[in-house]
Amino acid sequence: MSAESDMEYSDNDEYDYYGEQDDCDMETVDRTKSDPEYFAYNCLRVEEVEKLLNESIELLSNSLQITPSLAKVTLHAYEWNAQEIINKYKENANEVLVFSHVKPRVPSALAGSSRTSCAVCASTPALHKYSALACGHYFCNDCWAMHFEVQIMQGVSNTIQCMAQECEVRAPEDFVLSHVTKPTLRDRYQQFMFKDHVKSHPELRFCPGPNCQWIFRAGTREGARRVECQGCELLTCFSCGAPHHAPTDCSTIRRWLTKCADDSETANYISAHTKDCPKCQICIEKNGGCNHMQCGACRHDFCWVCLGDWKTHGSEYYECSRYKEDPNPNDSQHAQAREALKKYLHYYERWENHARSLKLEEQTLAEQKSRINQKVMAGEGTWIDWQYLWDAAKLLKRCRYTLQYTYPYAYYMEVGPRKELFEYQQAQLEAEIENLSWKVERAETTDRGDLENQMDIAEKRRTTLLKDFLEFHISNASSSKV
Repeated sequence: MSAESDMEYSDNDEYDYYGEQDDCDMETVDRTKSDPEYFAYNCLRVEEVEKLLNESIELLSNSLQITPSLAKVTLHAYEWNAQEIINKYKENANEVLVFSHVKPRVPSALAGSSRTSCAVCASTPALHKYSALACGHYFCNDCWAMHFEVQIMQGVSNTIQCMAQECEVRAPEDFVLSHVTKPTLRDRYQQFMFKDHVKSHPELRFCPGPNCQWIFRAGTREGARRVECQGCELLTCFSCGAPHHAPTDCSTIRRWLTKCADDSETANYISAHTKDCPKCQICIEKNGGCNHMQCGACRHDFCWVCLGDWKTHGSEYYECSRYKEDPNPNDSQHAQAREALKKYLHYYERWENHARSLKLEEQTLAEQKSRINQKVMAGEGTWIDWQYLWDAAKLLKRCRYTLQYTYPYAYYMEVGPRKELFEYQQAQLEAEIENLSWKVERAETTDRGDLENQMDIAEKRRTTLLKDFLEFHISNASSSKV
């Protein structure tokens, strides 16, 4: 590994789970044991990452006695593994330079040819106004400058190549900057260089938050790995850069999001934002995160997702979360397409419903914080006395987030015992989340002990599901790499 790999990773304990910063000190917990999504990482500023990269550049430059610019080209090619480069350089220096595109694999017949005229513009400047890379292809400095300007404006930096046809030798930083004189262009080039260096480094990833300058550093990219930005508090998967998606693995969530982008308009058209009460048929609009609905007209309790009687959901199995395969599907293409759409809509509607509920939970979180502040200001206790309300709202958001990402996972699972186990645990989690949501929205009239007991049950359901299925994917990814 490179020189900087000895740096220890932290878990950013000062930032709370799923985007909420703690308002007061909490008891320290060993999250490596209690949290199946635990992942050690650091949030670094740009200057810290520059220092990190420069350490590797300096190490390689001193070890191989090459310029820092050539060290950058070589490190970029070998994904910043300085020790690997040093070892291979000792065995075969020429092979390392060829692999890094510092030297051509086969010397060109035109290399070192007479500099009577530029092969690009056909002009005949003085000999000192020609330049060439290690390949020996000479062009006038004006053509080099124009070539670099065009490449930089297109966003290319580390991979700018020689102008000669079929030549893959890359221009190092010092050669480019010696021909680029415009300050804005030089700054643009160096910005692109830094971005390319971070993207090529296996331990670094930019936070995808809008206008966010923070960079994550971690030691592995296997499986769904949760990282939270210290700047914008965005929750991200370190492995793929998408929003955190446990228990769904990276390849599955990419397939799901692509499918949603293609089919979401159809789904939105079919799935209405309002529903009729199944008892009195009055139109109802959902304005809270809880899926336990009560009709304002007839007081009928039902489930927003499946419209079934809430009493029939029971505590053992929450049937509306489970998709029921058609036992006798017609073999015709039309019937198969209809069944495929029906299956997709089943999972998509629940995915979207929990996404909407998650946004509404944000409102609940803000309301709880405001409610606690009012009580504290009114002398009705301290923040610690009412913190259980805040913790309950945060836990509800956390559980809802996990539940949303169980639906892409279930959609792509093959029918069998493992899917049945997953759907059972998913159903149990959904039932406890709705119970918790119901009690959080009625926290003023809910017994504190009852609410905290429900919090404990919901979190145990969530962690059990993640331990059984998230860790399965991570261990598989690690073993396949070996």
